[in-house]
Amino acid sequence: MAFAPLLHSEWLKIRTLRSLPGTLLALFAVTTAFSALAGADGGSDPQSDPLFSALTGVLPGQIAAISFGATAVSSEYQAGALRLTFAAVPRRGRWFAAKATAIAVPVLLVGLVTAFTAYVVARAGLGPAAGGVTTGEQVRGVLGCGIYLMLMALFAAGLTAVLRSGVAALSLLIPFILVVSFVIGDAAGTVADFLPDKAGQIALHQTYDGTLGPWTGLTVTALWTAAALLAGAWSVRRRDA
Repeated sequence: MAFAPLLHSEWLKIRTLRSLPGTLLALFAVTTAFSALAGADGGSDPQSDPLFSALTGVLPGQIAAISFGATAVSSEYQAGALRLTFAAVPRRGRWFAAKATAIAVPVLLVGLVTAFTAYVVARAGLGPAAGGVTTGEQVRGVLGCGIYLMLMALFAAGLTAVLRSGVAALSLLIPFILVVSFVIGDAAGTVADFLPDKAGQIALHQTYDGTLGPWTGLTVTALWTAAALLAGAWSVRRRDA
């Protein structure tokens, strides 16, 4: 099967699995709501980073992006769906590439819209505190936010393919991002900058210290994601459906 119809079939799976569009809606709603609250709070603190305050809703919102990537892959392991898929598409690597593309594109598009909306809403609450953020920093923050959400969704997708379980992948990733990453960040100093979530989140800050910058941080997250996807592709190709 050529890649284009294969990609179309994977997009149909995502569109018709009811929980997945709902997850993207949750990504938009949660990120925007938390950014609005943070913007209202950050306006009273002159020492806060206004760009990060406006985009801080991505911290809880990324759980929805991770869930989207994990669920899109884990659905293939239910009721023998993967065996049917491989019967139609014997080239497993091509199928996995189509699955990853079908995950990446909607998360990136929704992520960009979400980041822009969250920033606009939060900026109203920040008031004069947002005046120091340049146009270039705003564009970088919104674009970086969309790319970061896409990378985290793909990271979850690759890990789910390795573990063959969305529950297992989410049980590892969500506690790591919400708890372990913060603990390691406080204890490990600059080493924490190279964790997949911490590295990508540098793009959400107006000012940043440490080894990595916004784009090098996203590159580190992309390398983590590439490693997870390669491991997932290997697992899909070598293990029984």
